[in-house]
Amino acid sequence: MKPGFSDPVFGAQSGFAALMNAMARPGRIQDCNALHEPPPGLDPAAAAALLTLADAETPLWTDAEGEARDWIAFHTGAPLVEDVARAQFLLATRAMPALASVDLGTDETPQDSATLIVQVATLDDASGWRLTGPGIQHEHRLTVTGLPADFAVQWARNRTHFPRGVDVVLCAGTRLAGLPRTTRITEDR
Repeated sequence: MKPGFSDPVFGAQSGFAALMNAMARPGRIQDCNALHEPPPGLDPAAAAALLTLADAETPLWTDAEGEARDWIAFHTGAPLVEDVARAQFLLATRAMPALASVDLGTDETPQDSATLIVQVATLDDASGWRLTGPGIQHEHRLTVTGLPADFAVQWARNRTHFPRGVDVVLCAGTRLAGLPRTTRITEDR
């Protein structure tokens, strides 16, 4: 079994700081390279985010297979579930589940909604979507490759459920960016 964080204490702190900064500053790319080499199929940032968030009390869904799935189960201790709607945390390594199929929380407990970690091909903040909302002074740009073609439409629907809704963490290699449910995405036409 490959090890998890390079340094269990400082690695977890580094992963937590990267996630908190990503969610507080939507679309701002954070570096998250606190792991030894993760198993094949897992990006370092996605693996670190999952190790930071998931534990034995949090139902977890993932499409990771083989050594990657075993590594996740061993290092998080999280109960693995087959139904995306039952998961508190989700890690999509190949195909992102539809946002509407993920737990949105309730009006009384919106904080109980799921967080979806998605491995994508690339993240770049030089152009792309125009992001606005809490945590963004004017606007921020973000280009993401490797998401479903209708992601922006799914995201707009997700926002209509506020205060309920899914939060998303996008990961590519050692980089990650957060999309809290309050973030608005506008596509250039």
